[in-house]
Amino acid sequence: MRTELDTIDRKILRALQADGRITVTELAEAVNLSKTPCTERMRRLEREGYVSGYRAQLDPQMLGLSVTVFVQVVLERTVTSVLDRFGKEVTRIPEVEAAHMIAGGFDYLLKVRARDMAHYRKVLGDRIGMLPGVSQTHTFAVMETVKENAGIDPALI
Repeated sequence: MRTELDTIDRKILRALQADGRITVTELAEAVNLSKTPCTERMRRLEREGYVSGYRAQLDPQMLGLSVTVFVQVVLERTVTSVLDRFGKEVTRIPEVEAAHMIAGGFDYLLKVRARDMAHYRKVLGDRIGMLPGVSQTHTFAVMETVKENAGIDPALI
C-alpha cells in the first residue's frame, strides 16, 4: 500500500537523493524530526518503493568513458515477441547505460557510453546491430552535456 506523501516525506526524499550517505541523525535534524520517527518514515518510504536504492554517482570521464551517444533503433517488426527479445538482449550490453522503448518514428532509444568512437563502432557493429529484430540504427554523438540529473529534480518532489 502506498501512502500519500506529506511535506516531511518530501523533505526526506530530497535529502536522501542529495546525499544517500547522510546519517539518520543528520537527516532527522535536516527535516526537523527526532531520530525514531525519521527512521520510521525513511523505512516506510523504502518499503513502499519511493526509494528504490542507494548508489554512488560515478564520473564517466574519470573512468575513461568520454564518448556518449544516443542510438535510435528501428526494429523489423513491432510485435510483442520482437520487442521483448530486443529488450531482454539489450540489457546484456554493458556499454548501454539506458534503453527506452519509444512511441513514434523508431522503436528504442539507447544511451551508450564508450571509450572512444572506435570502441563505439565495435559496440554498434558487433552487439547492438546484431540484436534480434534490428532493422536500422541512427547514431547521435553528444558534443556537450548541458544538463544531466542524477535523479529527480527537487522541485518535482
